[in-house]
Amino acid sequence: MIELIPQGTSFDFIKLRNAAAIASAALILVGAAIVAVRGPNLGIDFAGGSLVQVQFKDSTQTEDVRGALAGTEFSEVDIQELGGTDNEFLIRLPLRGDGKIDVTRQVTASLAEKFGADGVDIRRVESVGPRVGETLRERAILAVAFATLMMGVYIWVRFEWRFGLGAGCALLHDVFLTIAALVMFNYEFDLSIVAALLSVVGFSVNDTVVISDRIRENMQKDKRSPLKEIVNRSINETLSRTILTTGTSLFVVLALFLLGGNVIHGFAFTLLVGFVVGTYSSIYIATSIVLYFEERYPSAGRKAV
Repeated sequence: MIELIPQGTSFDFIKLRNAAAIASAALILVGAAIVAVRGPNLGIDFAGGSLVQVQFKDSTQTEDVRGALAGTEFSEVDIQELGGTDNEFLIRLPLRGDGKIDVTRQVTASLAEKFGADGVDIRRVESVGPRVGETLRERAILAVAFATLMMGVYIWVRFEWRFGLGAGCALLHDVFLTIAALVMFNYEFDLSIVAALLSVVGFSVNDTVVISDRIRENMQKDKRSPLKEIVNRSINETLSRTILTTGTSLFVVLALFLLGGNVIHGFAFTLLVGFVVGTYSSIYIATSIVLYFEERYPSAGRKAV
């Protein structure tokens, strides 16, 4: 295995844990303020409504499409250029009439009137009713919450309660900051974002497991050194693996973000933020909580290891 960090390297990560805790608390407060003020931008999957993908025969501007819908009940819809092209767009609008057929007919008629019947092609129509959207929203929240809880329980059982509690807090930290970043940049929450959040939970807990396993291994080998020293040594010993894993993952996700087009931007952005925050929390949040309980309750120390 390639080692980017030479053996014997000893960065003092633990020295910065108080500063990291202050930084995390500040980010959480700022994120909470952003979420409270702006609120999540719920997509059609969760809020209900319709999405119409249209392709024009000739080059077209967003304002031309909006102008074609002016004066209709769809005049205030969201229109997004698709894939960096100049003739294909996503039109998001509230659910009207009887659903998909009604929406297709009205949008097609409005666009055909301006661009001609042969000048526009309806490529895709998706419609979600308000009750379905509400159900999907509730299940998405439960899915992320349940995944986060079970990952913490797994580490609790696999190692000991302090590690499980640290992992659970780190996962909550990762999910919340990622959601705050999505709200700040006004990304639309849909099912792909939920999938990305679940991926972030899995990635973060994987890194936490690796570090926790090395800590447990070193605790069994070295029963004299203080836990703070063992934790710092364990983080350094797994640092090459952390950099390689996170680095290669970020390269792939960055390529998706830059080259994947507008449709996948939200998914890729969620992974970008989540992977960075997840790596940080595995080093500073999860281990700091373990050390906190070691300092407050030293009798709980190593008997469970």
